[in-house]
Amino acid sequence: MGFGLGETLSIGCALTWAVGVIIYKRLGEDIPPLRLCLLKNLIVLLMVTATVAVLLSPLATAFGLQRLEWPDFGLPTVLLALASGLIGIAVADTLYLRALNRVGAGRMGVVGNLYSPFVIVLSFLFLGERLSLLQICGFMLVMAGLFVVNGPTRLDQVDRSALRRGVLEGALAMALMAIAIVMIKRTLEAEPFWWLVLLRVSGAVLGLVALVAVSPALRSDWRRTGRPQRWGTLLAAAFVGQYLSMSMWLAGYKYTDASIASILNETASIFILVLAALFLREALGRRSLLGVTLTFSGVACMVA
Repeated sequence: MGFGLGETLSIGCALTWAVGVIIYKRLGEDIPPLRLCLLKNLIVLLMVTATVAVLLSPLATAFGLQRLEWPDFGLPTVLLALASGLIGIAVADTLYLRALNRVGAGRMGVVGNLYSPFVIVLSFLFLGERLSLLQICGFMLVMAGLFVVNGPTRLDQVDRSALRRGVLEGALAMALMAIAIVMIKRTLEAEPFWWLVLLRVSGAVLGLVALVAVSPALRSDWRRTGRPQRWGTLLAAAFVGQYLSMSMWLAGYKYTDASIASILNETASIFILVLAALFLREALGRRSLLGVTLTFSGVACMVA
């Protein structure tokens, strides 16, 4: 298959998402999940709007970038992009952040392993994608590496009911993310990229506002007080963990098969492990090194 643009972007997405997860975990201690999700997506909407404005202007040519043309979308394309944002960001991200607060980053790494199997099954059913034998071996190595790294070595001090609820919320988030990307895969291949990103984030923000408006429970979550917003940290998280990560995530699916992109996205768990060792001085033991070796061996098989 070769290591092309789509594969590079998919791994870049995993790296930036790993950075974002570490920041979001810290922010989640101060900000309720729904508020965090809406705030970060409002910031990202401003960033994407600014990107589109620059690409529409003569500044794009001055910086050697390709000028963006006004789109000629039909209503079905617009509705599909908005729905993808509603499902894959507004609902899925909120569930993910709630689960992250309940079960912690380590166990969410295990739950997150459900993402690529969901995408592979949906791509098989609806996109007609097939993995080669070598790519299937690569997938198995990636999954083995992730479970070696993330598998609990002892029973954590977590309330069992909270753990079950968090795992269910995390699994549902992974399923919704998979549905949201597979439903827009063909549109990504055919339509202008940044316009679709803008529509998708707009759908997420509109969906989050609607969820707050119609649900008393979510309104209560929104009003729940925490420590004051740390705007600098929130801006960094939104830029790296959402704007860059989401842009590379969607572009990866534009330029390679959904099944392959989803497996390469799973390397985020390994990047989290490595970043924690480098910047948080967490130990990188034999089990972790084995997991890293298995995962990157699997990636090598996927792109061979």
